[in-house]
Amino acid sequence: MNDYLDPINSIGMPEKVDSGIALDLLITVKESIRNYAVALTEAASPEVRTTIRNQMEAAIDYQTEVINLMMEKKWFHPYDVSEQQVLDLKAAQNAIDIAGLNLFPENNNRKGLYPTPPQ
Repeated sequence: MNDYLDPINSIGMPEKVDSGIALDLLITVKESIRNYAVALTEAASPEVRTTIRNQMEAAIDYQTEVINLMMEKKWFHPYDVSEQQVLDLKAAQNAIDIAGLNLFPENNNRKGLYPTPPQ
């Protein structure tokens, strides 16, 4: 990717963003389950333990939904390590490509690249 402002480089970007958001959501849900488990061991009253346990079970159900969505969209392959490795390598290469972009190019005139000229 030589020019990040060229519209041709945005092909497939919405799906990449969606998969990244889903992965971040999965990580956050797993972290919250871990935090609920720790809080459950620290809770003193039975009412608090019941509330925390219910919240943790809801988070586990939500994690299942997120994983199923990611598997359905082919963003996550928990049962096929080689396929997951291919996805991870592509994501790493995308990150390297983005990090190497010249974000402040000398020529930032994009006239003619879009179907309608800018006003």
